[in-house]
Amino acid sequence: MSKMLSQSELKELVKYDPDTGVFTLVKHRHGTTRKIGEELGSFNKGKYLETGINQKRYYLHRLAFLYMTGEIPLGVIDHINGDRSDNRWVNLRCVDHKANAENTSKLRTDSTTGYRGVHRWHGKYRAKINSGGKQIHLGTFETAEQAAEAYRLAKPIYHPNFQQRSN
Repeated sequence: MSKMLSQSELKELVKYDPDTGVFTLVKHRHGTTRKIGEELGSFNKGKYLETGINQKRYYLHRLAFLYMTGEIPLGVIDHINGDRSDNRWVNLRCVDHKANAENTSKLRTDSTTGYRGVHRWHGKYRAKINSGGKQIHLGTFETAEQAAEAYRLAKPIYHPNFQQRSN
């Protein structure tokens, strides 16, 4: 079993800039092919940035927590703005799975209306939101835009961990 990476070991090997979210190599390790000063991180299949340290892969957003707090986070690291490559310290927070799921703004791939929480229903548009394992009916509307507005207004009420995106 490999030894857990410590904050002091991490800081010896890399520099993290909390304002940009960028990690750079500051010390070579056996087997390292990167140059000192080179930016670390490559995208994995899930579109998260990761890097290898001591023959182990680490997500950069989790390393940012270790670097800044000295602890490996127990929960999920949420990228508040939804950009998985944005590892600035102000964009990261440790939450549970529920809060992380509530903070998504992704549209389902099978959406026919182009709006989250909105679907066609008997010639009109119905808005719904899930909360506490239950589906809540927000109303039926003449337009998809009206239904989307109802969902937008309900989101912070039913998903208090949701962070409104600025983009």
